[in-house]
Amino acid sequence: MDKIRVIHDVVGRTLTVWLDEPGKEHICEETTDEVVLMKDKNGRVIGFELLHYRPSSTEPGLAVETVVRAAS
Repeated sequence: MDKIRVIHDVVGRTLTVWLDEPGKEHICEETTDEVVLMKDKNGRVIGFELLHYRPSSTEPGLAVETVVRAAS
């Protein structure tokens, strides 16, 4: 099973999502929408970070929804 890591930095106001191992990060690139893409040495996106993230709720923690669809 693939693992996805979600990290909310309250102090830095970022939300980081890793789709692969962070150690594979080779280069980062910021988009115009204040999103940073983390890429491996082959240029494949392995994570992204939302800058200036503030959750819509004041409750602690993050709600994460998982949807799995069978291959057709």
